[in-house]
Amino acid sequence: MLKFCKNLPRLLKVVSIVSKYKIFTYPDQINIPKSVRFLAKLAEIITHPINSFTKPEEIFGKRLANCFRNLGPIYIKFGQTLSTRPDLVSANVANSLTELQDKLPPFASNLVRETIEAEFNQKISEIFVDFNDIPVAAASIAQVHKAKLIDGTEVAVKVLRPNIFVEYNKDVEFLGYLATILSKWFIQTKRLKLIDVVKVFHNTMKSELNLRMEAAAASRLTDSFNNDPSVKIPKIYWHLTSEQVITLEWIQGVSIYDTKAIIKQGLNPREIAANIAVMFFNQAYRDGFFHADLHPGNILVCKDGAIALVDFGIIGMLKEKDRLAIAEILHAFLQRDYSRVAIIHHRVKYIPQDTDLELFAQSCRSIAEPIMGLKIKDISIGNLLARLFKITDEFGMETQPQLLLLQKTMVVVEGIGQSLHDEINMWELAAPWIQKWANKNLTPEAKFVRILKILAENLLDKTGA
Repeated sequence: MLKFCKNLPRLLKVVSIVSKYKIFTYPDQINIPKSVRFLAKLAEIITHPINSFTKPEEIFGKRLANCFRNLGPIYIKFGQTLSTRPDLVSANVANSLTELQDKLPPFASNLVRETIEAEFNQKISEIFVDFNDIPVAAASIAQVHKAKLIDGTEVAVKVLRPNIFVEYNKDVEFLGYLATILSKWFIQTKRLKLIDVVKVFHNTMKSELNLRMEAAAASRLTDSFNNDPSVKIPKIYWHLTSEQVITLEWIQGVSIYDTKAIIKQGLNPREIAANIAVMFFNQAYRDGFFHADLHPGNILVCKDGAIALVDFGIIGMLKEKDRLAIAEILHAFLQRDYSRVAIIHHRVKYIPQDTDLELFAQSCRSIAEPIMGLKIKDISIGNLLARLFKITDEFGMETQPQLLLLQKTMVVVEGIGQSLHDEINMWELAAPWIQKWANKNLTPEAKFVRILKILAENLLDKTGA
């Protein structure tokens, strides 16, 4: 009862806004239990009696995106999390949520200055020779300002919104409470694992709300591409970085989506596309650590053709087991060896051990053949993975958020390639690198070396060395 009273104000606010957008009463593309729909309709009649019986004109996905915008910053981030979960909200709704732009009006510059001065115990004038009070970007949890250090170096300064921790803690506690109630009261919602969804969101947001974690992510990517001139990661100024402020090198470049500007700089879009494909494969499959928020503002092209990444708040991580499994699965798909696809899924326990492998292989064939019959430029590995995850979900695969994040990022990377040149297929351009990687990691010899490594590690654990 105490929890209910504590969460009541937020519950009333959410019910009012959700009812306004008719989220539960006209859920075109999402399976809402009838009992939930009835209660939602009742709430809609109470909170919005005038238009409660009119059918909305916008499709469900757009209404849901607008609903999250109205609910506030944390819900915008939650909506972006759901955009990576087509298993929960359907592919069409997930696509609509992908367009949920993380933009909000900026907060006052005096609050920005107060935060910086409090974090570093120095006046702004002692840190920067110039600080632009007008932000270059303002998002749900932070905003970015351009500044100059005392030595004249141009930097980007990202500052968290005031009171974001307080608001976040209240909102995530409410989401957890709501997930628990729905899971307990409505049996049909149990399969959605709403409590786990909120837990994953909570873990992701804990990192995003600690800018030292973002700095650490940038630092790790810097180490990964230290000897690669085709990739640029901004330098971190650690002495001007804290949980609430991060200071990075200012990167000058044009948006990856501005093909005209890229050509104007004398660069070849086809080469840029190939570099992006290789960069992504290096991050995801070589390192198991990839930038997972590649929207237009976060990927730039420098004058020398280097690909620059900024904003490292959302990072995907893949264990070696998953990296190798997905690579083997894709390799088997491209060879149209569907029995092999099934065997790999079974071996790494992506599907229950009592799964009928022949039936699973047949299901894989049904989703892959329509794609494999396309021209090479039209083949989308990201869409293939999306269809595969839908099949594995039907066969009882446990949801793995990192794999879904990988698939979503793949689709974005493919979209970048298409924006650079509509005849480009990024995987075809990256084929030489992919083949080289496969030869190194997927051969029997490579597997034997990994087995020896695992045995050696187990032996060391047992001996206590």
